[in-house]
Amino acid sequence: MTGFSPFETIDGDFAQGLLLIADHASHAVPEDYGTLGLEPRVFERHIAYDIGVEMLTRALAEKLNSPAVLGGFSRLLIDPNRGEDDPTLIMQLSDGAVIPANYPMHEEERENRLNRFYRPYHNAVDAACNKMLQAGGSAPFVVSVHSYTPVWKTIPRPWQVALLWDNDDRAIKPLLSMLREDGTLSVGDNEPYDGALRNDTLFRHCTAKGYANVLIEVRQDLIATPEGVQIWADRLAPMLAHINMMDGIHDIRHYGSRTGSVERI
Repeated sequence: MTGFSPFETIDGDFAQGLLLIADHASHAVPEDYGTLGLEPRVFERHIAYDIGVEMLTRALAEKLNSPAVLGGFSRLLIDPNRGEDDPTLIMQLSDGAVIPANYPMHEEERENRLNRFYRPYHNAVDAACNKMLQAGGSAPFVVSVHSYTPVWKTIPRPWQVALLWDNDDRAIKPLLSMLREDGTLSVGDNEPYDGALRNDTLFRHCTAKGYANVLIEVRQDLIATPEGVQIWADRLAPMLAHINMMDGIHDIRHYGSRTGSVERI
């Protein structure tokens, strides 16, 4: 894959202080990794990336004139939303699919993937946050965009959208309230996952630094088409713009973590 990059940046108004990130935007794998020993169709599944997230992040960035950082590689290579010491950083088995190129995983190859994919993406997020600090003179508000499957292991997931968070509720409270004002939506609060995950992307870039943040999960079937993406971009953009203007959202405040002690950065 000529010109393969582990991340993509979208320009925007850094001074307004809202940064969009999308860890799992891509299912791309560079040519020298082939298909990781998998059938190519596996890369269309949720185990390879978050379906709909790239389109939704781009649409939100355009509507909000906000910068964004998008992951440029499949999480089957390495998962940017895990700590470097997390045992699920490089999955060997994912939702029934064995990844042949990930087992056995030698330490040299693990370090290679960290240096080639994982760390450049996180360095790009760091750089965007620092640029916002310089441009606006205050802390960024970071919005992480994800999606989840409508059904997991035969169990339906009833929420159309969900918010994940740890202890910092500055963005969560108003966004939950605004979403729940729409009587047609079932809104998850730390569903279908818990937002307190030690050393994940938001822990690393926000919890440890005291930046306001929220992780938005939209059900994949609702953003799998351009029409669905437009509906959700139209819904979320004004809410995020409103929160971005709220008192205290750009202050550096340390709330700690439900995962344990936090070393402030």
